[in-house]
Amino acid sequence: MTVQLIIPRFFADARGWFVETWTRQRYADLGIVTDFCQDNHSLSRQAGTIRGLHYQSIPYAQAKLVRCLRGRIFDVAVDIRRDSPTFGAWIGAELTAEKGEQLFIPSGYAHGFLTLEDDTEVAYKVDAYYAPEADGGIAWDDSTIGIDWPLQGRAPLLSEKDRKLPMLKEADIDFPYDGNPLQPLKVPK
Repeated sequence: MTVQLIIPRFFADARGWFVETWTRQRYADLGIVTDFCQDNHSLSRQAGTIRGLHYQSIPYAQAKLVRCLRGRIFDVAVDIRRDSPTFGAWIGAELTAEKGEQLFIPSGYAHGFLTLEDDTEVAYKVDAYYAPEADGGIAWDDSTIGIDWPLQGRAPLLSEKDRKLPMLKEADIDFPYDGNPLQPLKVPK
């Protein structure tokens, strides 16, 4: 499985709009067959906040379905499967509350995002419960990965935990490669 961009259908009228943010069959048709068990929700007060790059180690590895509820984010996934031909490669997409884009990130990828507006809210589903003993991460600014964060010359706001994350080459990771390298994101029809 690889990272996928999903754009839900909005049904709008004079009252506003309605959107299905998760439909098991529609996502299964996209190859996303997972049993989500936990929803997470964050608020970042300042634009320029980076959360990540995070992952959970095996056997608590998590797939994620990420969306922005308010504001805009630059959402990133990094391939951390050592045997993958795209190991260390990253992909990013802007997710907005206005359009409802979602990014599906399978296990074997580190995830992080940068807020592009103040008071940005992000929600994501995961398919494994949070396990503090499996909590891991990679430095947001690892030059071997080379993420092109749209910081516009400003320094990011980071948690103390995220400031101390190791570089990819120092990370304790052992994710299997499933035969699916990281692919460019396709805009769904």
